[in-house]
Amino acid sequence: MLILASASPRRRQLLRGLGLAFDVRPQNCEEMSNAALPQDYVTQIALQKARSALKGAGEEDVVLAADTVVCLENTILGKPGTLAQARQMLEMLSGRTHKVCTGLVLMSRSRTLTHWEETAVTFYPLSRDMIDWYLSTGEPMDKAGAYGIQSKGALLVQRVEGDFYNVVGLPLAPLARLFSEMGLPWAGEGGSGPLSNDPA
Repeated sequence: MLILASASPRRRQLLRGLGLAFDVRPQNCEEMSNAALPQDYVTQIALQKARSALKGAGEEDVVLAADTVVCLENTILGKPGTLAQARQMLEMLSGRTHKVCTGLVLMSRSRTLTHWEETAVTFYPLSRDMIDWYLSTGEPMDKAGAYGIQSKGALLVQRVEGDFYNVVGLPLAPLARLFSEMGLPWAGEGGSGPLSNDPA
């Protein structure tokens, strides 16, 4: 069984879009990392989530964990805790290019695979009225960097360079390749696909 160690509705939706069957088991482990580089940070946090989920997993289960952050120059932006923090993040991102980094972990009892993905996102200059409107939607509050590109936050974005789904929170093409490397079908439970080890 595949276990998704995440409460993110966006990750659930993306996995279901691939036809995958999975069990959702969010982890409340304290997320701590002293990594200086965003790719190391997200990989370490994803590993923490995966290890926590694996403790309650079966012998044949495989855990999928992920962590996504927005990085502006040397500042890592996670999820805002307050509206004031969300406003500050949006003001920082206004008219600038930032990077979105996601760490992926697939973990079983015998094997651990990791991958990190980075995408560059450029915002339009944001007026105060635009920021006020976006904050009023409530959308920024559960998202890294205080925006969601797959919904109303798309109106803030001028350009994306790299994997779009990475910005949503789950880079699908790299994930499919991790599934293949782990020997798992990725086109659905018991299914097959061009990256699966099962015959088509």
